[in-house]
Amino acid sequence: MDRTEPVRGHGAAHGAEPEAGAGQRTESASGRGGAHGGGDDPVHGVTHEAAHGGGHDAAHGANREAAPRVTHATPRTAQHADPHPPPDVVLELDAVSVVFASGAGRRRRSLTAVNRVSFSIAAGETLGLVGESGSGKSTTGSVALGLLRPSSGTVRFLGSPHGGRRARAGRIQAVLQNPHWSLNPRMSVLDCVAEPLTATEGGRLRAHHGQAARLLDQVGLPASYGDRLPHELSGGQRQRVAIARSLITRPRFIVFDEAVSALDVSVQAQTLNLIHDLQSQHGFGALFISHDLAAVRYLAHRIAVMREGTVVELADTARFYATPEHPYSRTLLETL
Repeated sequence: MDRTEPVRGHGAAHGAEPEAGAGQRTESASGRGGAHGGGDDPVHGVTHEAAHGGGHDAAHGANREAAPRVTHATPRTAQHADPHPPPDVVLELDAVSVVFASGAGRRRRSLTAVNRVSFSIAAGETLGLVGESGSGKSTTGSVALGLLRPSSGTVRFLGSPHGGRRARAGRIQAVLQNPHWSLNPRMSVLDCVAEPLTATEGGRLRAHHGQAARLLDQVGLPASYGDRLPHELSGGQRQRVAIARSLITRPRFIVFDEAVSALDVSVQAQTLNLIHDLQSQHGFGALFISHDLAAVRYLAHRIAVMREGTVVELADTARFYATPEHPYSRTLLETL
């Protein structure tokens, strides 16, 4: 039976669930203006200005400034337009390639999923990675996380080649499209958030409940949600729990792989605002993988466009959306 596996060269370094109240609706707004109501967190909604600032709390009846529609969000200002790696780089890929092989003998076939990809991500910076399905985005994310060793090229984390999983435990995290993949359905929300600390620092789950509760507060969930099971939350609330879980080990780098694509548009906007605010607070570097160019425009400082395993364009976000250089980039932007 054929088996597919990565080929390593000698140079290898290694659904939408809105809970809007009656009469609420979502409207377009220009810039970072409001989309009314469509959030899924009745107690704590998070806006761009602050994780808890100017908020609506259903329990207290206060009015919150609503989250913006992603399709009209103002592009984020780039911090690192220089093509050379800045001094505070947390992750760097240097001419990384990944080749998968299957079969044996005459039936052996190879597929280059990633072809000499190079980019760097600094602390506090988000690089958006876009492209059609099969372009190599998720494979690149797996390499960045250290889950997949490249066939050739080098991956550096904090200036050093990727070490073993224990060496980087807790310092690199991921937030995936479906939060069910990271949340144990039999554990309480508080235990789900605290669990990574038991792996990096040891001790019982209960010993880390204090830190977990503080992170739940940062992502806009009240303390009472800590006793619930994941299935008792909405999709947007579960994704907030997954984000809190990823932050509890104080990571230097996070991969967001289609982290908002399964959410309702208004909940998606709230989650993007939350990620923005948390990055400002915690200073992690991020790789934001998405097929949604509007979401990437809102969050990313720079954008890398992948096609058939190759980065065909890497540019500051504002420049990319104003004057894309590669024909494929222009084709992608026509879909907006």
